[in-house]
Parts: sequence; structure tokens; C-alpha cells
Amino acid sequence: MERMRLVLSAVLVLAVQSGAMVGQRSAVSQTAGPETAEVRKIASLQAKVDDFAGLARYRAADAELAPMEKGRVVFYGDSITDAWVRNGGKFFPGKPYVNRGISGQTTPQMLIRMRQDVIDLHPDAVVILAGTNDIAGNTGPSTLGMIEDNLMSMTELAKANHIRVVLASVLPTADYPWHRGQNPAPKIRELNAWIAEYCMQKKMTYLDYYSAMADANGGMKPGISIDGVHPNAEGYAIMEPLAEKALGKK
Repeated sequence: MERMRLVLSAVLVLAVQSGAMVGQRSAVSQTAGPETAEVRKIASLQAKVDDFAGLARYRAADAELAPMEKGRVVFYGDSITDAWVRNGGKFFPGKPYVNRGISGQTTPQMLIRMRQDVIDLHPDAVVILAGTNDIAGNTGPSTLGMIEDNLMSMTELAKANHIRVVLASVLPTADYPWHRGQNPAPKIRELNAWIAEYCMQKKMTYLDYYSAMADANGGMKPGISIDGVHPNAEGYAIMEPLAEKALGKK
């Protein structure tokens, strides 16, 4: 973790220095203007330095939850989980389900916050949906083996604390708008095959979103996403009953 902080700090310093040089060459600068992509990138790097795992995001909400609640399920993931309501979906109204998704996160970040945002909430079950941002390279290069290791570690932590694990397939994606040219579809298919096999070996439930949402090329079907990666209301309407069915299996 300390090494990661040092690397990110170095990148941040270089980015700030680069921005300063650009500012010196520009005639415009001291006046307030619209936030640039460069400034947003620097802010994102600083956030990772300050709180790599995003532990601050749900700390207060976690503290406010009742210690125990019958039927509690934590939905644990990245922006696809995080945006379930924001993008027009309805997050299981009337159910004691808890959303603990954080936009942009990768499996190493999720592994770090597993105790705070899952184990300490004492759920009956956790639904883990993760891996696409690793493939996109959000926190640096990642192999499928690294993703699998992190998914196994999260599974083992949950089971050691008597929490049922439901592992979800990664959603189909033909390309990442923020990191184009990755050709993620074959990697997603391979990762999902591993997740399905791992669930079978460990006698766990595999939640297959992929088959219901993928087109013939491994991308998202038309009309169910906002950008080919993140579901819209129609996409979440497909996911919700699949999740409920998976949770109903024993």
C-alpha cells in the first residue's frame, strides 16, 4: 500500500508540474474557467493517493445501519452496482438490500474495503460483481489471474464470516469509452467462464447477467445501456429478476 501511495504521489507531482508548464505558456490562466479533463485527472489521482480503496465513501452509512437485519444482502461492486438507482433502475424496493458499489473500482480496491463494507454489516449474503475495471486498466495493468485471485480472496473472507457468496458474471462490453482499444470482449468471456467454473467447484451460486445482456459480438445488446458499459433502466430491469432468482437458490 505504501508503495502504491508513493507511485501515485509521483504521478501526481509530474501531472501538476506538467499542468504548471502549460499554464505558463498559456495566455489565459489566472481566471476561473471550466474544469478541464487534466484537472479532473489530477483530482482523481489525488483521491487515489488519499483513499485508494474508497473507505470514506460508505463509512458513515455503514455506521448508521442496524447491527443485524434478517435477509440483509450486500450488493458489492463498481459503477454498475453504484449506479443502479442513478441510471434509472429501482434498487429492490422493500428489500433489506444494501448497495456498496463504488464507481471505477477494481478488485484490489474492493478487497481492501471488504471488511468495512461487507463483513462488518453482517449480511446473510453478498453479491459480488467486479472485474471489468481491472480489464480496462483503471488502477494499472491487470491479468485475469490477478482478478481471479482477488475474487477468490473476497469469497474466502465472506465464507469465513458465514456470509453466503453469489458471484456475478462481468457484463458484456465491446469497448470502454474512457480507455478505447482494449478489446475486452474475449477477456470478459474467459473471466466469466472461470467464475462459472469456480462457483461450480465451490458449490456457490453463479449469477449470469452476461447471457441475457450480450449481443453476438460480446457487446451490450442495443437499448439496455447508456454507453455500452453501464446499464440503463431497461438493463437493470433485466438484472433485477436474475439477481432475485440467484438469491433464491440455496
